[in-house]
Amino acid sequence: MTEAEYPQVRIVPERLLFPITVERLLTAIVATGGVRRMSLNGPRLPAVVPYGPARGVENPHYARRKIRVGDQDVLLEVQVGTVVLELEDASYIPRIREACESVFTEFPFTIQEGRFMKTRMTVTDYAKYGPDMDKDLLGLTEPGKKGRLIIIQGGK
Repeated sequence: MTEAEYPQVRIVPERLLFPITVERLLTAIVATGGVRRMSLNGPRLPAVVPYGPARGVENPHYARRKIRVGDQDVLLEVQVGTVVLELEDASYIPRIREACESVFTEFPFTIQEGRFMKTRMTVTDYAKYGPDMDKDLLGLTEPGKKGRLIIIQGGK
């Protein structure tokens, strides 16, 4: 049995995004429909200082805050630099581009098509999650880290 291949796109803005921009972008993307999976990538924003003389002290950062996407509140734990999407089919790519153009008016961005998320289970995935891991979670969790995975259902 062959697995279905879904198109993936990576949205790469010219700079790291402010939380309000991430909120506007994700809201526009979710409204387009056709998004199967989404991953936000960028530098981690730890809640406490992880090392050095201030280790264990609260780490206030303007970008570590809750945003509203669809009907869910999401805590940003990274300063978003790229957004990776897996789509139902390639017909949604022009709509995704339009959503990005409506948000990114002050600076340029690129949309790249390719393979950016894992599509097959690795040995590490098997060791951590077992043979019955939900295939839709591949590439969205980091096996060595604890963390939350937020599923946002998009409308069509």
